[in-house]
Amino acid sequence: MNSSYNYLFGPVPSRRLGRSLGIDVTPFKTCSFDCVFCQCGCTTRLCIDRAEFMPLEDICGELERWLRDDGAADCITFAGSGEPTLYSRLGELIQWIKQHTTIPVIILSNGTLLNRPDVRRDVKLADRVKISLSAWDDVSYQQINRPANGLTFEQLLEGEQAFREEFRGELWVEVFLMEGLNSEPEQVKKIAAAVSRLRPDKVHLNTAVRPPAEATVRPVTQEKLASFCDLFVPRAEIIASFTASSGMVAELSLEKVIELLRRHPATAAQLAASFGVEIDRITPLLTDSRLHCELRGEELYYKCF
Repeated sequence: MNSSYNYLFGPVPSRRLGRSLGIDVTPFKTCSFDCVFCQCGCTTRLCIDRAEFMPLEDICGELERWLRDDGAADCITFAGSGEPTLYSRLGELIQWIKQHTTIPVIILSNGTLLNRPDVRRDVKLADRVKISLSAWDDVSYQQINRPANGLTFEQLLEGEQAFREEFRGELWVEVFLMEGLNSEPEQVKKIAAAVSRLRPDKVHLNTAVRPPAEATVRPVTQEKLASFCDLFVPRAEIIASFTASSGMVAELSLEKVIELLRRHPATAAQLAASFGVEIDRITPLLTDSRLHCELRGEELYYKCF
């Protein structure tokens, strides 16, 4: 992809989504959560007020150019470095995409604003929505997600339930587990009970394999995650990348690596797997001055902030 794009990134190869073109519609770390586990770091703008952070016409212009010059992706995903439902013109943007391409639209959201009818109206225009639920009551919610003032766990759950009732697309729920915070069997059973109220099509279990916002956050082992899968309906899938997976081949360049690392810290091996190349093609790119590295366990992760 042309590095002159301001709002688009990728397409990023993904085991679950295929070749995914990302759209980032909020400024870096503008979110309604300040999750202790966020791989993008701590939230710098904690808010629940929707706004047109990026000009709709400019985003559509970039999409139009991408569709003309490339246009090859399995999906278009609203993701990036903040909460996409904070974007006040999200519905209009999805409608524009639907008018100009048949590529499916996916939204990755924390679900905090789904108690609002206007947000549900926008989000249900997507083909697939992935929301999160990693707590079981207000105390755990405040400790793990550190939401903006005025947000409560019951409000989150009620909003996600209301969305499930209205949404005709595919709903995924991600549960992020951390050692010492929400990974005791009784805690996970309570989370699973809350998730069941949402009747998701898929449940994903994740943990802090990438460097989190707070250094004290510890990952759950793959074996322990596996022991929880049967608690969820439908049976949960583990999506945490404990090892580099066999990725899909993608065009490799320094700018593409930087686009990915701005939103997803990764090891050299994970980058090689994502781009479908040998690791010796990745390592020379990781000396760029814009990149920073952090040791987590025995793995060296690269970031770009």
